[in-house]
Amino acid sequence: MKASVPPVPSFSACQDFFLHYLAAERRLSENTIKSYNYDLTFFFDDLARQKIRDVNAVKTAHIRNYLTRCRDRGLSSRSSARTVTTLRTFFRFMLAEKFVDEDPTVVVDLPKLGRTLPKILTVAEVTKLLVGPGGARAMAPLSVRNSAMLHLLYATGLRVSELVGLPVPAVNLAAGYLRVLGKGSKERLVPFGEHAKVKLEIYLAQARPRLLKGQVSDFLFVTRQAAPMTRLRFWQITQESIVATGIAKKISPHVLRHSFATHLLEHGADLRSVQLMLGHADIATTQIYTHVDRGRLKATHQKFHPRG
Repeated sequence: MKASVPPVPSFSACQDFFLHYLAAERRLSENTIKSYNYDLTFFFDDLARQKIRDVNAVKTAHIRNYLTRCRDRGLSSRSSARTVTTLRTFFRFMLAEKFVDEDPTVVVDLPKLGRTLPKILTVAEVTKLLVGPGGARAMAPLSVRNSAMLHLLYATGLRVSELVGLPVPAVNLAAGYLRVLGKGSKERLVPFGEHAKVKLEIYLAQARPRLLKGQVSDFLFVTRQAAPMTRLRFWQITQESIVATGIAKKISPHVLRHSFATHLLEHGADLRSVQLMLGHADIATTQIYTHVDRGRLKATHQKFHPRG
């Protein structure tokens, strides 16, 4: 009697199994897992249009053709590289779990990426941004909250998701540090200075209770509805603040993180300390900030040298 062949799991079943592995075993952040899910969904949809429904039937040519179609639709090299990384991780997992006989991504190369320097604000521009509105408006609960958030972001270099997700107990005002849960659920301690401390004290004593209106929240930064601050709303706040200052630059909250790291290194901080404060797993990620000042010098040279 012939042994029964186990059914081939569907793409969606493989995808669910893989995402569970990323969350439970690799303990990746929710945003990272969403990126993997997004990339896989589009890839599997493309395969389905070609009537391919068996994960073991996926070959290198299918992946290369898919990447070509993505590029033709205007997908950037950086996004293509992320897609390749997603597929590599997925198929290595499938091979380890014996769902596939071979890894079709082995000979697929990552697109070459040009190294782009992070955008930053100068110290003068940061100072202008943090001064904020004057007069009675400055003491309005929302203004006090926004000022505390901007000061804390520049003082610590947090990711925006880390900032908006801070619980109240994460702040140690007396010692001047935050306990931050970063990517991959890794915890780190990040110090902050006197300016941010004063802004936090005012926010906690005056503005936060007025925003909560008797309600309770575990989150440090809250809205008028006593809900936790969202990344999108804080992005909007940053845009509004930069426009109000008259600084002619388009920035995101992440630019304050870049500025934090760059200014520390420019003033003599060691790379390893900056890496720890930023929560980078690899110091090579932090090293990009060592090139910012060099890049600015090169741009100045090209602009003003007679044979630049």
